[in-house]
Amino acid sequence: MKLSTSYLSKVCLLAAISFVLMLIEFAVPFFPSFLKIDASDLPALIGSMAMGPLAGVLIELVKNLLHLLRTSTGGVGEMANFLVGSAFVLPVGIISKKSKNLKGYLMGVSLGAIFMTAAACICNYYILIPLYSAFMPLEAILEMAKTANSAVVDLKTLIIFAVAPFNLLKAFLVSLIGYRLFRLIIRLIRT
Repeated sequence: MKLSTSYLSKVCLLAAISFVLMLIEFAVPFFPSFLKIDASDLPALIGSMAMGPLAGVLIELVKNLLHLLRTSTGGVGEMANFLVGSAFVLPVGIISKKSKNLKGYLMGVSLGAIFMTAAACICNYYILIPLYSAFMPLEAILEMAKTANSAVVDLKTLIIFAVAPFNLLKAFLVSLIGYRLFRLIIRLIRT
């Protein structure tokens, strides 16, 4: 597949915006402090809808490669963000290629939220938290989570009571803002 200069320029511009948005994050009550909400998936969502699913994944990739320059997680956080963000924008991009109306968007972001949450749960349980425990002991991670939510007592409850609901909330917020923003700037992206 041949990627045009215009396509790559738009991907890089959206990835740069995404990177800046990634720097603006906030903690959410009832969730561990290491789970923070940011709006960095918005440009990837918009790119995926406007230019296709590959654009959304590339935006996620470039954003996280840029963020590696200032990582405090040894790349684990960036890997998590890439995997989970891609799981969200990929179905949206695929569905919006076929259905370009509100119904298609809602179907895409609903499926994306399910994929995002499933990817977050599976990746955190089997890959990310075990990798991150090389930097911080699992007990310390669980203690941070328990401080925010007393239902967290082990890795499984961390996934069930923190990771899953956090990702559903993030997908909902990004989806809510994403469609309105997409409608405002679609003409700029598609020209």
